[in-house]
Amino acid sequence: MNRDRLQQAQAYAQERAAAAGSSFYYAFLFLPPPRRAAITAFYAFCREVDDIVDEVHDPMVAQAKLAWWRDQVRRTFAGAAPEHPALVALQPHIGPYGLRAEPLLQVIEGCEMDLHQSRYLDFAALQQYCHRVAGVVGEVAARIFGQTDPQTTAYAHRLGLAFQLTNIIRDVGEDALRGRLYLPVAELQRFDVKAHEVLRRGIGSDASFDARFTALMRFQIERALATYDEAIALLPAADRRAQKPGLMMASIYRALLREIAREPLSVLTERIALTPLRKFWLAWKVQALGRL
Repeated sequence: MNRDRLQQAQAYAQERAAAAGSSFYYAFLFLPPPRRAAITAFYAFCREVDDIVDEVHDPMVAQAKLAWWRDQVRRTFAGAAPEHPALVALQPHIGPYGLRAEPLLQVIEGCEMDLHQSRYLDFAALQQYCHRVAGVVGEVAARIFGQTDPQTTAYAHRLGLAFQLTNIIRDVGEDALRGRLYLPVAELQRFDVKAHEVLRRGIGSDASFDARFTALMRFQIERALATYDEAIALLPAADRRAQKPGLMMASIYRALLREIAREPLSVLTERIALTPLRKFWLAWKVQALGRL
C-alpha cells in the first residue's frame, strides 16, 4: 500500500474520531500506537455508516450508500484496495488482529434497520438491534485490544449492549426529532407513557407526564447500569489488563447515566454530556489505578 495514502487515511480516521467528541476517543489515548491506529480506523468506519442513516434523508439513497459500504468491506477483506480512507486505514490491521468481515457487515445491517424500523415491541427485539450496532462492535474492539480468552467475546457483546442502552437513554430527545423511538413499546405501556408524548418531547402532555416519563427512564437507567455490572462480571481475569479501554468507556458511560438520573426529563430537550476533562480523568483512573 502506498505510504502517503496510508498516512492520509490514518490522519482522516484520527480526525474523524477526535471530531466526534466520543467517550471512546479518551480510552483510545492509552493504547499502544498500533492498537490505537487499528481501533481508530474501525471507529471511523462505524461513524461513516452510522452517519448515513442520520444524515441522508432519502431512504433509497441511504440504502444505496450502505450497499456500497457492504461491497467495500467484502472487497477490503478479500485483499482488494479499498476506496474509502477509513478502510484504507483499517486494512493493514486485518491480519495482525484476526479481524473478519462479518462483524462489519453486521454493523451495516444494524444501521440499515434504522431505515425500515423505528419501533421495537419488547426488549428482546431491541436487543437484536443492539447486538448488530454495538455488540459486534465490542467484539471487534476486544480483538484489537488484545483478547486471549474466548470468554471475552461474551463480555464484549454484553458491554456493547450496555453502551447502546446508554446511547438510547441519552438520545431520546434527538431520536424523537427524527421520528425514532427505541424505548420498547411494552415498557412504554408498563409505565403508561404514550409514544406520541415522547415523540413530541412532552409538549402538550398532561400534568402527569413528567412523573410517568421519569419513572420509565429510571427503569431504563437501572437496567443499563446492571448490564455494565453483568458485562464486567463476564470478563476473564486473564484479559482484564488488555481490555482496560472497554473498562474506561464503561466508567465514563456509567458516570453519564448517573448524571442523567439526576434529572431524567432533561434527555427530552438536551444532550447530556460529561466534560472532556472529566472523561479523561475517569479513563486515567482505570488506566493508572484499575478503578471503575
